[in-house]
Amino acid sequence: MLTVDYDRLGIGPGTSVIDVGCGAGRHSFEAYRRGADVIAFDQSVEDLNDVDAILTAMKEQGEAPAGARAEAVKGDALDLPYADGTFDVVIASEILEHVPADDRAIAELVRVLKPGGTLAVTVPRWLPEKVCWLLSDEYHANEGGHIRIYRADELRDKITARGVTFAHAHHAHALHSPFWWLKCAVGVDKPKHPAVTAYHKLLVWDMMSRPWLTRTAEDLLNPLIGKSVALYFTKPV
Repeated sequence: MLTVDYDRLGIGPGTSVIDVGCGAGRHSFEAYRRGADVIAFDQSVEDLNDVDAILTAMKEQGEAPAGARAEAVKGDALDLPYADGTFDVVIASEILEHVPADDRAIAELVRVLKPGGTLAVTVPRWLPEKVCWLLSDEYHANEGGHIRIYRADELRDKITARGVTFAHAHHAHALHSPFWWLKCAVGVDKPKHPAVTAYHKLLVWDMMSRPWLTRTAEDLLNPLIGKSVALYFTKPV
């Protein structure tokens, strides 16, 4: 399930990409599949071990072009161990809402981006996220949980203040908003609740089959209740 629009990023063979806060690696895998040289970057050793195993399997099974490279790296998003202007594309998907020092993290994302490169940042959208917070304290009040709710214009201004130019925005995953509202309503600690289980099966079916009906419905609903907002920026040459 990708939140970032890869066609907009122009990722292909030879593109250098860092996926900061890669988590389970979904965006790293797609960049690697398209032939990029990828750094999957996170602070979780457990997640990175899984990501590294999948990247290795992709290479062995020929799911990435022969010239592409991928590496899982542990580190701190507040102090990226790379020189200024290292990467053509920097991705930070669904991480800033977890980071207390978000201004410092943003500064690092911009610092390692090459002039002329593209930064893609996604966060939970204000309205769907606000509903989740109202329905459940457990949804956000936990270690490593969401510590803030962004408005898109607020985040856009935070990032452009670091010297990049805003290029585009869109919303994604509208079908996931009701799922999280349902989870919050019945209790996030009840993943086996029949309603939650049934909706989860629907989402898995949608992601695997991508039928035109749900694809069309999500496209229509994204501007209204898209779970995430994606913002794109370019670094002036």
